[in-house]
Order: sequence, then C-alpha cells, then structure tokens
Amino acid sequence: MSTTFPSESNSESGKNNKKTASEVGHARNVANLHKLIQQVSVYLLYNPPVPELSVDSLQTLYNTATTKLSEVEEKRNANKNAITLRQTAFENLKTTCTRIVNRLEILGLPQGTVDQAKSLKRSIQGAKKKSAPASEAAAEAPKTISTSRQSFTQQAENFGILLQLLTTISAYDPQEDELKLANLNTYKDSLVSATQAVDQAEAELNLKMMERNKILYTEGSGLYSIAQNVKKYVKSLYGATSPEYITVSGIIFTRTK
Repeated sequence: MSTTFPSESNSESGKNNKKTASEVGHARNVANLHKLIQQVSVYLLYNPPVPELSVDSLQTLYNTATTKLSEVEEKRNANKNAITLRQTAFENLKTTCTRIVNRLEILGLPQGTVDQAKSLKRSIQGAKKKSAPASEAAAEAPKTISTSRQSFTQQAENFGILLQLLTTISAYDPQEDELKLANLNTYKDSLVSATQAVDQAEAELNLKMMERNKILYTEGSGLYSIAQNVKKYVKSLYGATSPEYITVSGIIFTRTK
C-alpha cells in the first residue's frame, strides 16, 4: 500500500506556527508506539517469532523515530528563522526603490531611462502600471501591465538590474550613505544571501521529513507496519475477543495521506 506524504514545508508554511494535522499525526504515532511497547511488555506470552517485533526491537524503533521527529522540528525551526531573517532583510527594499526613482526623476534624465527605472520599481513592489487616459486607450494595448513578479528571488534580481542601470547614470551621486551605489550593492548581496539561506534551510527540512517518513511509513519495516504486525501477533496469541488484543487494538496508528 503506497502512501503520499505532504511536503509540509513551506515552504512558506513557516508563516503559520500552528501544528498541522499531519505533524500531530506523526507525533501521535510515535507516542502510541511507546504505549504499545509498554502494553505488550507486560504480556507474559509475548515472544514473537520475528525479531523486529521483539520488545527490544520495538524500543529501538521508538528511539529512532523520536530522534527523527526532533530532527524535523529542529530543521523546521531553522527554516522559520531563515524566513524571518529574509523578511527583515527585504523590509526596506520597496522604500529604497521608491527613493532611488524619486532621485532619478529630478536629474533631467531621458524619459526612457526614468521609465525603465520605474518599471523595475513596479516589478519589485508588485504594482501595476496605470491605465492610459481614455483618449490614448485605443492606441495602447494592453491598457495595464501586470507586474506581480513578487517572489523574493525575483525581487532581488530586479533590484540588481536597477543597480546595473544606476551604474550607467553618471549624474546619480547621492549624498545619503544608504543610497550610494556601493552600499546598495552590499544591500542587494544581503537580499540574495537571505533568500539562499531560506532555500538551504528548506532543503534540509525536506530531507529530514523524508528520513522521518521512511522510518514511520516504509511498507513492511516502518513504524506503522510494525505496529499492525504487533497487533496481529497479539491477536493470534490471545484471540480476537481477548482483553489483551482488545487493549492493543485500541491503540491507534494512522497513515498520513
């Protein structure tokens, strides 16, 4: 029986700190394995013919699964922290772009140069170009230009293009430190670095979730399959109507779809 697992990350999923149903389900399965171990360990007749169902093997499986859950949470927190740091890094980007364009508009530059800078600013800010006046509408198609390229990577890329444009404008020589080209390039590098850090953190989180899912749900050898086989063995040992089997059958394990 195959099972499909959600990626959970989210990668911009870090926006919501609440536990998802799948996260809770994984933790509950591991907790219930511990409960199952405690129960079968007091059954005097419990002596399974296959080693993976022994109490010692079950305890090893529980320890491994617990470790994998902890590793996932560690990487999930690292991913959330990276997302927060990226958000902080990008906080002033839109305002900075507006200040740059405002500066360019007073330098007496060719309109095409200013328009190019404005277009890049709109791409970064997710704004739309205003519709042309009614008298010009017939000559312009389309009336609006969608510029909702809002991913962080694309914002950083467009900011880099804007800075390249500034290098061609000799009149751009602001006195404000934060608007000087060298400092703007340093800022752009920090945006790229913050975005790459999120990508790295997400990749590490995805790897740990795959490792966890393998331990919990691999057909035949995962926690879910092992738990079902423990129940089957207890059923064969004591009978379907025995209190021993009824007790362990009530310990629920689920596959997270």
